[in-house]
Amino acid sequence: MLVVENVSKTYGDIVALKPVSFRADEGELVFVTGKSGSGKTTLLRLILREILPTTGKIVFKDADILTLKGSALSSYRQKIGVVFQDFKVLPEKTLRENVEIALAVVGVPSSEWQKRVDDVLKMVGLLERSELFPVQLSGGELQRVSLARALVVNPDMILADEPTGNLDWQTSDEIMNLFIKIVQSGKLVIMATHNLSLVEKCTKMEKDKLKTKVVSLEE
Repeated sequence: MLVVENVSKTYGDIVALKPVSFRADEGELVFVTGKSGSGKTTLLRLILREILPTTGKIVFKDADILTLKGSALSSYRQKIGVVFQDFKVLPEKTLRENVEIALAVVGVPSSEWQKRVDDVLKMVGLLERSELFPVQLSGGELQRVSLARALVVNPDMILADEPTGNLDWQTSDEIMNLFIKIVQSGKLVIMATHNLSLVEKCTKMEKDKLKTKVVSLEE
């Protein structure tokens, strides 16, 4: 599904990402680990095609994403949901409106919005809080909003950048349980994280048949 081959990124003499290669399939949880500055976020931005690599290639479903332009690039990005550490919700919009924005961006008819938003909000446990504003929500709830916004467009792949970094351990576990459900539904999730205990816990979940992979950016 996704092939990252010898991908690196430099800015002059600054090495943002050393060469990395891996393959990932649908229904798989891929952890990208490494210390601060090792290139975790850079790798996610490369996969999203926000920036271009210095070396290597990235192939998604047999298409070289580095050659995509115009509508083809837009179509590719619409297949990706993104979850950020700092949530990136709009404070002046309700929870429902924040999720609806993703549907507007990809051009889903407004007649479909209510059902699709209701479905994802129910999945993340926020349906009854849909008319609240971000200031009325906890950190864990805000991350659930971010996850709902990523899911509502029915993406093939989700990129998550330190999604539990600002959360306490109990809330982190709850968010990870949601990600596990998403992976087990057949989605590919690529998650950058420095939380090695979380990685270890998930990689040991053989009884739940959770497919995991670890891509280490350490030297």
